[in-house]
Amino acid sequence: MNSSVTSVAAAPETAFADWRDYFALLKPRVMTLVVFTAACAMIAAPGSIHPFLGFTAILCIAVAAGAAGALNQWYEADIDAMMKRTANRPLPAGKMTPFDALSFAVALSVGSVTIIGLAVNWIAAFWLAVSILFYVVVYTVWLKRRTPQNIVIGGAAGAFPVIVGWAAVTGDTSLLPWLLFAIIFLWTPPHFWALALFMEADYSKAGVPMLPVTHGLANTRKQILAYSALLVPVSVAPAVLGLTGWVYGGTAVTLGIIFMAMAVKVARSTAQLARDMAAEKQLFKFSLLYLACLFGALVADRLLLA
Repeated sequence: MNSSVTSVAAAPETAFADWRDYFALLKPRVMTLVVFTAACAMIAAPGSIHPFLGFTAILCIAVAAGAAGALNQWYEADIDAMMKRTANRPLPAGKMTPFDALSFAVALSVGSVTIIGLAVNWIAAFWLAVSILFYVVVYTVWLKRRTPQNIVIGGAAGAFPVIVGWAAVTGDTSLLPWLLFAIIFLWTPPHFWALALFMEADYSKAGVPMLPVTHGLANTRKQILAYSALLVPVSVAPAVLGLTGWVYGGTAVTLGIIFMAMAVKVARSTAQLARDMAAEKQLFKFSLLYLACLFGALVADRLLLA
């Protein structure tokens, strides 16, 4: 039995978890960005898909992302209970039993993969299953508690849905969806480490080896700059290679300049206390806007220049 189950089992539990508790278990804010990028990949993919099947594919991606988030919360309930940001989640707060959470998550995982396979195609189903397993097994179970590189390797989990979205339309994958995968993969470390910088005390208390805990704030800021420097040229690559048009290309360049400027500002920061980390908080918030606008430009490019 893992420690999360033991920890939660010791907490006061209630048999009256309502739909809001189950919804919170799905990490809806994380799910939103995953679904958005996958939907953009579907629209950008060559060819077409019946609207009903497209809706089914997006619904399955959303459910799978939520299921992965629920499995993550089931396994990490002991960590969540120690952190202010997560202490009120359903499991550490004792709003549902670990068994109910696990059953719910497994049912959604199996259901989403099966339905997208039967309704759309099995290539999309395969990559959807990979995304769930990668997030739960590779990131949550294997990496999260063992290495400060957890978020680097684990970032692939959030990138797989664009492959699923593309495959739902085309039945295969090509260079562009893998470039989109690479963008999200490289975007994840600076995005998450910016958050980890001003949440360092929480991660330290919970014993999670995030980079600021194991290597310090200064090193984390340097790593944010390094990954940002990799992200920007990769984000422009689809336009340079002729896979997208000027709408996407111009947006990628503009957003990249802003992202790098913010990353440089973070790298130069010497703030030690969370309340003083204005640059880090600014980069974290902008990184969300950055990814949304970049993928929005991909859709605009496809619709305007088709």
